[in-house]
Amino acid sequence: MGKPVVLLGISGPSSSGKTTLSRLLRDIFPRNLIFVLHLDDFYHTDADIPIRDGIQDWDCLESLNLPQLHSALAYIKQHGRSPPDFVSKEDENSVGEHGVDEREIERLKRTVRETVERQGWRVPICIVDGFLLFSEDMREIRELFDVRLFLRTSYETTKRRREARSGYVTLEGFWEDPPGYVDKVVWPNYVQDHRFLFEGQNVEGELDERVCRKIGIEGMPKEAEENMAKCLDWAVRVLEGILEQGPGSRADR
Repeated sequence: MGKPVVLLGISGPSSSGKTTLSRLLRDIFPRNLIFVLHLDDFYHTDADIPIRDGIQDWDCLESLNLPQLHSALAYIKQHGRSPPDFVSKEDENSVGEHGVDEREIERLKRTVRETVERQGWRVPICIVDGFLLFSEDMREIRELFDVRLFLRTSYETTKRRREARSGYVTLEGFWEDPPGYVDKVVWPNYVQDHRFLFEGQNVEGELDERVCRKIGIEGMPKEAEENMAKCLDWAVRVLEGILEQGPGSRADR
């Protein structure tokens, strides 16, 4: 008997487009076949975020309520839908303009719809987006995913995009990055948790294909960096490959 859901993880550094891509995919796929879960909805309360060098660190493993995340994913894997008491705070945060032409979005919608109908696909897809989904310390969570998409971006882009944001809705209020937060917290944490995925541990270099293949990670093409249209086209092609295999492919594994 097939599993009731395909679990799709989308991870990568802060401001690499994870949430934007997730929301675009949600718009492109039939609404009854896709839903989104955000890792950012599983932070501890504001008062329980760890403090390092006098600054709250929202970009480390210890800032997350991992038992709650694991429980939610287990429910989804069993039932094919979000837990009934789950309410997203992350959906209150804006992600800015995606820059993808509406005609391209409509084209992708038609393509996906035709594939879904041709293959008789009825298995829902749950997208989970988050900055730490594929780290070694999250291996137990990482292994739950049927599909793993890794986005990438440079330090300069991360810094520019992150510092342009006004802030984030949290469980108990609103967080704004203090001055220097990207250099002191965001980027060092990303390097520490993801350098194992790259050749020579250089996170701005090439992904290590051997490591990614072993873990089952699909790496975003470099030409899709800072180009959401290309990133979206790549992600849809990966998912269409799964749809083409028929409803019993990944969902039965």
